[in-house]
Amino acid sequence: MGTIEALLRGTAEPEPEAEAAPPAPAPAPGPAPAPAVTLRGLQPGDLGWVVQQHGEIYAKEYNWDVRFEALVADIVGGFVKNYDASRERVWIAEVGGERVGSVFLVQGSTPATAKLRLLILGPGARGLGLGGRLVDEAIAFARSAGYDKVELWTHSCLLSARRIYAKRGFVLTSSEVYDGFGCTGLVGEFYELDLGASKEK
Repeated sequence: MGTIEALLRGTAEPEPEAEAAPPAPAPAPGPAPAPAVTLRGLQPGDLGWVVQQHGEIYAKEYNWDVRFEALVADIVGGFVKNYDASRERVWIAEVGGERVGSVFLVQGSTPATAKLRLLILGPGARGLGLGGRLVDEAIAFARSAGYDKVELWTHSCLLSARRIYAKRGFVLTSSEVYDGFGCTGLVGEFYELDLGASKEK
């Protein structure tokens, strides 16, 4: 009765609240999903990006001057001017929707010869196998387009690119030492891939 009377008078001591259970620990975060890696065709803005990337990356990593960037701009301009969709193509590599690399496949010194050009990967995209994927796409297209061989020009200092080419059967045909792009003693190298021979392997 005392308790009832106290409640009516509003003087009862409040009953202690039940202690809430501690919250369950949040699940440990799992590894973030890897960003999507895609190869796609040419879109507006890509050509300017290719020129810019060559200019910036080669200046930073090899100390080549703007004359190399100008050469790349000339190559890109020639590609647009003489483009043959049935025989030539560009691939742009993207990681997470951002451009990270490129390669061009154009007609080379003869109608039966394709030329691999402007292979590049940004520093953050290296080690993912993208360089090899780009070259593989270009070789497959060259074969489907009816070319007999693929040629390319590179430099002895481009070690990663040279490994990609060697792994796919490209053979060094000649080299030359020259001064260019603000540097002395550059070693330019010319490689060829016999598509018939590479198909038989």
